[in-house]
Amino acid sequence: MISAATRRNAAFRPPVPTPNRHSRTADLAVVEGMPRTDFRKPRLFVDRPLHPRAAIDLDRNQSNYLGNVLRLSAGDAILVFNGRDGEWSATTHGRHAETLVVDGQTRPQDLAADIRYVFAPLKHARLDYIVQKAVEMGASALCPVITRHTQARRVNAERMRANVIEAAEQCGILSLASVTEPVPLSDFLAGRDQGRLLAFCDEEAEEADAILALRRASAAQGVDVLIGPEGGFADDERKALLGQPNVVRLSLGPRILRADTAGVAALALVGAAFGYFVAS
Repeated sequence: MISAATRRNAAFRPPVPTPNRHSRTADLAVVEGMPRTDFRKPRLFVDRPLHPRAAIDLDRNQSNYLGNVLRLSAGDAILVFNGRDGEWSATTHGRHAETLVVDGQTRPQDLAADIRYVFAPLKHARLDYIVQKAVEMGASALCPVITRHTQARRVNAERMRANVIEAAEQCGILSLASVTEPVPLSDFLAGRDQGRLLAFCDEEAEEADAILALRRASAAQGVDVLIGPEGGFADDERKALLGQPNVVRLSLGPRILRADTAGVAALALVGAAFGYFVAS
């Protein structure tokens, strides 16, 4: 299948920039002993088993994207992944690139960081944005929760999954983040594994250094990064959060950030504190 986001953007798909060798992102792509990410070949998610000589019939949208948007023809090479079997090179076949034949594996499947991004849903484009950025920042699960002051109480889970695929296609990501249906915040807290670290943004956090606060905690059983609504948590919700057994309050500095900005900042802090941005 091809993502709905890809179909929406079939007329224009921003190219992934060639990595700057002075950036940390570039370093991750060229670490010695680590397979190099090929940013020049088109990349496509296919929900099919991948192995040498596997033939994959593409649906009309995928074939249209490769043949008419990217102007690929028979014999051109692309990269494919399914979120389970790593990344593979494949060759297009047919007049309109309607079939792929898998060649060889270019990268083995990785193990995604155990980071759940838990958030009060936002509206439309801002929800698309934060889903894409959460995937780029390494979240392995996206968990919308409904709070007292949540503005958007309906979530299009299928659209979220499409954005997950779009972000993974464009950013060389191998594992697809899961998407859960929205639940009340109280239900989420009652059902979560109490051994996981819960990190939530709080302007009243006692420790101003968020990295230091995180490194004092244990993330051995995974991390839940919680971003509340722009109206903030209600008093009883905040009390319930502070009553969790393994909780860290994160300060994001003196400025008030929008919820989507706060999400990216919090995920960056968690990644930096626990080494999720370091190539293994």
